[in-house]
Amino acid sequence: MKRTALISGAGIAGTTAAYWLARHGWETTIVERSGDLRSSGNPVDVRGPALPVTEQMGVLPGLRAVATHAKGMRILDPTGRPIARLPMGSEDGDVEVMRGDLARVLWSATEDDTELILDDTITGLEQDPEGVDATFERSGPRRFDLVIGADGLHSTVRRIAFGPEREFSDYLGLYVATVQFGGPPANPDEVELLNVPGRLLGLHPARGEAGVAFIFRHPELTGVDRHDSTAQKQVITRAYQGIGWRVPELLDRLQEADDIYFDAVTRVRLASWSRGRIVLLGDAASCVSLFGDGSTMAIAGAHQLASALAASPGDPQAALRRYESNHRKLTAQKQRRVHLAATLLVPAHRLTLATRNSVARVLSHA
Repeated sequence: MKRTALISGAGIAGTTAAYWLARHGWETTIVERSGDLRSSGNPVDVRGPALPVTEQMGVLPGLRAVATHAKGMRILDPTGRPIARLPMGSEDGDVEVMRGDLARVLWSATEDDTELILDDTITGLEQDPEGVDATFERSGPRRFDLVIGADGLHSTVRRIAFGPEREFSDYLGLYVATVQFGGPPANPDEVELLNVPGRLLGLHPARGEAGVAFIFRHPELTGVDRHDSTAQKQVITRAYQGIGWRVPELLDRLQEADDIYFDAVTRVRLASWSRGRIVLLGDAASCVSLFGDGSTMAIAGAHQLASALAASPGDPQAALRRYESNHRKLTAQKQRRVHLAATLLVPAHRLTLATRNSVARVLSHA
């Protein structure tokens, strides 16, 4: 009889886990809160340990076909004047893709072998030594051998099985908002970054459809619902008032945007990623923040998890401990660097920004 796994979240971690578990003989079910597979999102990198995994899945050519192909990055001063230009891409085969494209390509590899339940979410989990009983908001109760929380920073599985989000998340002093505006970008080949102290505006060509990122330092928001796009737009507009170049135009266009991603830049850390037959994966286990290779870590972690379970089919707890021991070594390295990355990307003070720009000038001429 096949072992069964319930995966919460149809994102990068969840679909990759479903693929590899199915390859190892598991019967997999994904439950996704959204009514469809999200097609939007910011650019993400597939690199390092994720490259051999995607190659073994047979999806690497598909990812290269939808790569952004951004050739460089221009750093601008507050008037839009170029300060430095840095090349993008590498000789190591790294691929930059839009997050929605990555999720779609990964799902295409496992859709024939995985049950997908949309517009539903887990409401309860009760486990015993032999399995986990799951209840859902819409569907009837079911029993599984394993439950995987691959449902992101605000994980439902983590909240139910491990405790409130506040116990595991560290706010890093930044918020990020991304939006696709449609229409061709003004600069089709380069990413453009404009900084003033505490704020960054990024423009990405995003395969011919202009994408914008607002990343800014701000005290932690307590009265703004993360699903309230009107309130989020007000926060962004206040944060970017008074900045020149194209910022006023982009703030005007932001008000008309229907699909906006907005969230705190957060680091997630837990003492253990599993409890019995319930395990966390990707950002739910170890969010490495906006600056930390989240997609790469999700793909690599999903492969590690499935491999560990395949190696210990009769002892899932031992498999989950092995997965965590191996994969935590990678994520811990990324998490230690997030404060440095935040300082470089969004310098808080004029002196820090000037120093960063001076280093960028030197690198652009190296």
